[in-house]
Amino acid sequence: MFVTIDPTREEPLFAQVASAVRLEMAEERLRPGDRLPPARDLATSLDVNLHTVLRAYQDLRDEGLVEMRRGRGASVSAAAGALSELNHEITTLVAKAAALHIDVDTLTSLVKEAAR
Repeated sequence: MFVTIDPTREEPLFAQVASAVRLEMAEERLRPGDRLPPARDLATSLDVNLHTVLRAYQDLRDEGLVEMRRGRGASVSAAAGALSELNHEITTLVAKAAALHIDVDTLTSLVKEAAR
């Protein structure tokens, strides 16, 4: 699993960690049943507080993407498999928008409106 963070970004570190894990799932580098690195190990490798990684894992659990079991760690849930399918559809949508000369901000607004 490849996780990077940028402490200079406005996005909180825990959100960056969660986003990186989601991307790993969407791009099928993490699949249902795969175990995530222990929070302590990931925190050490990223040079962040353990609670930063635990918060990211808890957010992913709350989204249904990760299952956490005491003593067994965190693993990717079956629900995460849908992210890769959705990722393919998003890639197609972005390509179509680019072909129609629709900029990213407009596309983002359209998606946000559709989600309401």
